[in-house]
Amino acid sequence: MARYLASSALPPSATLFSAMAAATLVAPAHADGAASGRHIVLDPVTVSATPVEAYKTESSGSPKYAVPLLDVPQTVTVVPRELIEEQNALSLRQVLSNVAGITFNAGEGGGGSGDSFNIRGFAANTNLQVDGLRDSAQTSRSDMFNLESVEVIKGPNSVFGGAGTTGGSVNMISKEARAGSFTELSTGLGTDRYRRMTLDANHELPGSDGFGAFRLNLMGHRSDVAGRDEIYKHRWGVAPSLSLGLTGPTRVTLSYFHQHDHNLPDYGLPALKGQKAPGVSQHAYFGWRNLDREEIDSDAVTLKVTHAFNDRANLQNLSRYSRVARDTVISASHVNTKGLPPGRYRPAGPQGYGRDSATDMWANQTNLTSRFDTGGLGHTLVSGFEFSRETYDRTTYSYNINRYFPAAGYELSNPPGYWTGPTSKASLGRHQTSMEVKALYLFDTIALARQVDLSLGLRYDWIDASLRSESSAGAVTRVKGNERALSSRAGIIFKPTDNGRIYASYGSSFNPSAEHLVTTGSQFTAATSDLDPEKNRAFELGTKWDVLDNRLGLAAALFQVEKTNARERMADGSYAMAGRQRTRGLELSATGAITPQWSVFANYTYVQSKTLRSIASPAREGNPLGNTPRTSFNLWTTYKPVESWTVGYGARFVGTRNVTAEANGKLSKYLVQSAMVAYDVDKHLKLQLNVDNLMDKAYVERVRQVLGQESRSSAIEYGDGRSAMLSATYKF
Repeated sequence: MARYLASSALPPSATLFSAMAAATLVAPAHADGAASGRHIVLDPVTVSATPVEAYKTESSGSPKYAVPLLDVPQTVTVVPRELIEEQNALSLRQVLSNVAGITFNAGEGGGGSGDSFNIRGFAANTNLQVDGLRDSAQTSRSDMFNLESVEVIKGPNSVFGGAGTTGGSVNMISKEARAGSFTELSTGLGTDRYRRMTLDANHELPGSDGFGAFRLNLMGHRSDVAGRDEIYKHRWGVAPSLSLGLTGPTRVTLSYFHQHDHNLPDYGLPALKGQKAPGVSQHAYFGWRNLDREEIDSDAVTLKVTHAFNDRANLQNLSRYSRVARDTVISASHVNTKGLPPGRYRPAGPQGYGRDSATDMWANQTNLTSRFDTGGLGHTLVSGFEFSRETYDRTTYSYNINRYFPAAGYELSNPPGYWTGPTSKASLGRHQTSMEVKALYLFDTIALARQVDLSLGLRYDWIDASLRSESSAGAVTRVKGNERALSSRAGIIFKPTDNGRIYASYGSSFNPSAEHLVTTGSQFTAATSDLDPEKNRAFELGTKWDVLDNRLGLAAALFQVEKTNARERMADGSYAMAGRQRTRGLELSATGAITPQWSVFANYTYVQSKTLRSIASPAREGNPLGNTPRTSFNLWTTYKPVESWTVGYGARFVGTRNVTAEANGKLSKYLVQSAMVAYDVDKHLKLQLNVDNLMDKAYVERVRQVLGQESRSSAIEYGDGRSAMLSATYKF
């Protein structure tokens, strides 16, 4: 980064040294000029300095956010690549653990449909995007090797993300070929049979003069899960990308992504009211290692074309085809102890249950960004449209082992783990769904005055959905539905100084019956397909400040999110838009560098959640929402005592939370700590040691939001136990 001599961004020693060097050069020249009577004009002197590496992100990776994040009237948390690498965070769940106000659910996400989590108390399973394009909810994102950063956009924002987004959405930014050449090779060893190797190589095309570049990311990984006996995770991935036009107004990037996962699915431990069932060991496995499996192949091809008409207008078109093929056999950890001697159980959930599924998605998004003035007002306008079509084809089958369970059951303290009885594989049926989405949107940031901006957004969605389900007996069920919805957002931003903002905003979102159609499809039936969508609205009052020479970003926000017509199932099996839920609270964050040596990424969330009305379950009224703690806090900080050493410390706190909204089962609070130390051997080689869960804390991280009963328990999943990983990264 070039800085003039007087730049305050330079450390004092660099400024002093530069001034001394300039004085040494200038003095003789002026002396000579005075003697000759001629004026000597010197070229400007600049000093190159490497900026402080910190976690502060100035702008979003999505073209829908055309203004700096400082000017966005909403809480947006960006987890950057630097932090992901320092923590050796491998999965999306590990990355999102850096953001307070996010909790994780058990079951789906361990070996089921995909990642399952809540933002500000509301489910966000289907609110995932890659580079601003909606991504399939049918996979657990186990590896971040091809991602630059992860953005968490909090609050209802259907104007940006479409259907869903009640509590917020997540946008993952992919790596792609870029200007310059570099190669990073990393390898790691650790406890729990941890083995890992990655390659990230970016090189300009020979003879192209910077016009084109090629990038290749490779990953291979094998490990067990810390604290869970012999639960393994194996995967490999490849992601090439080619960019052309890097030096011109038109840029074309073609990229491909493939990842293969081979895992032993783990559905946790049997639980009642959020507590591990008596007599159950934390390390026990309630599945069948010789039957259960998880094979996933994820593929995506993306074409991005951008064109800059001038410095005030540019166009981007993004097209993607993706496919997730998943064949799993799962055995749930639900148990039945009713009528059996103490310490005995019979499996109560699905056992040897298979899903062979394929999800295909076609998506296209076009954005035109323009900056212009009208009537003395400045505009930053983003207009665009999206189209996507997603199909989900699932065949279910069973090994039919339930009939062979012994009448006396098994020992709770020592589940067998291997199936030695007979099997009889049989098809259970086929489930086919499709969802087509078309949308138009418009965002405008208007400079009303030098210190006041108005942010407006509108989006209209057309959603058409269909389902075809065939049972093993041949009975066919067909359901069709459509939704039409307008979403809006408005915010006012006051700029008291160049580095500070105060804002107030309103946003809306909607949850159609077809929202989960391409995951489980459980909420899309003949009884729900004609229902209006759930509607949500949010109010946020906040402030953002860049301090310490813009190195550190501080933010605070008060928020309220309300679902005004939650979908509820009545006692007679019908559905009604009869519920009402609300969360309100406070968000605080500090992101960036306190000093050139000390960096911090910290955030705190306080949430008061409540069911305001429930016709189907009046016992919920007045109680907090399930799996929604009142307080949560995350900290990651690093310090460089000397140039070649870096030490890091992390802490994650989650307060007490209810299992369900009926408030008669609770999960204990927990604090998990981690540490890192890194040593730069030279400018090429770096060694790094990470220790996660320093105190080997036993804590429930994920919960199935069901209380469970004697005849069929619920399930909980513990967070990973203590683990240590040593990695070496070579850059050239």
